[in-house]
Amino acid sequence: MKILVINCGSSSLKYQLIETNGGKVLAKGLAERIGINDSLLTHNVNDNKIKIKKDMKDHKDAIKMVLDALINSEYGVIKDMSEINAVGHRVVHGGEAFTGSVLITDDVLKAITDCIELAPLHNPANIEGIKACQHIMPNVPMVAVFDTAFHQTMPDYAYLYSIPYEYYVKYRIRRYGFHGTSHKYVSRRAAEILNRPIEDLKIITCHLGNGSSIAAIKGGNSIDTSMGFTPLEGLAMGTRSGNIDPSIISYLMEKENVSAEEVINILNKKSGVYGISGISSDFRDIEEAAFKDGNKRAQLSLNIFSYRVKKTIGSYAAAMGGIDAIVFTAGVGENSPEIRESILEGLDFLGFKLDKEKNNVSGKEAIISTNDSKVKIMVVPTNEEYMIAKDTEKIVNTIA
Repeated sequence: MKILVINCGSSSLKYQLIETNGGKVLAKGLAERIGINDSLLTHNVNDNKIKIKKDMKDHKDAIKMVLDALINSEYGVIKDMSEINAVGHRVVHGGEAFTGSVLITDDVLKAITDCIELAPLHNPANIEGIKACQHIMPNVPMVAVFDTAFHQTMPDYAYLYSIPYEYYVKYRIRRYGFHGTSHKYVSRRAAEILNRPIEDLKIITCHLGNGSSIAAIKGGNSIDTSMGFTPLEGLAMGTRSGNIDPSIISYLMEKENVSAEEVINILNKKSGVYGISGISSDFRDIEEAAFKDGNKRAQLSLNIFSYRVKKTIGSYAAAMGGIDAIVFTAGVGENSPEIRESILEGLDFLGFKLDKEKNNVSGKEAIISTNDSKVKIMVVPTNEEYMIAKDTEKIVNTIA
């Protein structure tokens, strides 16, 4: 089955055309500056990048350009649009309405729209992409794959905040979690690599990048995760503060004479390793400053990041009553042996032994624990697009 995977931002659109039998990416690309001057589509086939400059006034224009590129006689990969069997849309927030991926109907669209207040920066763009595809490809099945759905298996004592219960009832204030598609993919892939049923495993998945989250996955189900009502909760990240004392917000409002909105903006965009280091939100820049230049604030920011991850791994081992595997993924998790080693230092009491030579790996699947390690430590590059494609295929096959 050929599945077109769409991931829409407010002024961008990422896409991949995936052959699900084998997972081959036939083409992928990025439409940028949608609704802005100098719109650009970068279409990638077999590592050959074709850049197409053409105005895209909205997501409908962008989708049309993507489809035109896919069927282009020179650099296309299909003869016509009829070869696209379905479209899988990444949708950030499904609230409590969705525990898994679903075929998109009018009712589903309404439910996604109802979640806009929970994800005001993301869901509107996701809806735009869905409607654009429906307009141009009215007879092609569309599936919504939610970042939050995988974490809907969390028990109530894990997802509820200890604030008046009425706020959960009235305003849906609870922990939702994000990066669900990534956590789902790498946990299942880890089980395949270990050749063990995921139902028998306790896995901690560490999605570490500019945005970072950790999940405790027991028997294939998420029972806890570090992000919460928004992606601001949890670990220190590229520019996000992660967990802080809530009173800091009102304290900064008073001291800096700023609004709550301005403080939240600081916590989202000016904090994390960027705020501590004063250098960058890119971990590669910070590592270079810390390890090559001896920059103490850069080193401090990495220590804070690693410590937060370490604490969360320990708490999730307690929550699950033990662990069978720890999985590292995403930009930092996949590509930084130094940060992985720093995170794991002092955690060997959990039953693992890191093989430092095997840990010297970047961007590919590997078991980096010693052969006699009871708990396996793994690097598994995430593949959210493939997970979206497989979910879409599964949903479409059930209605065929």
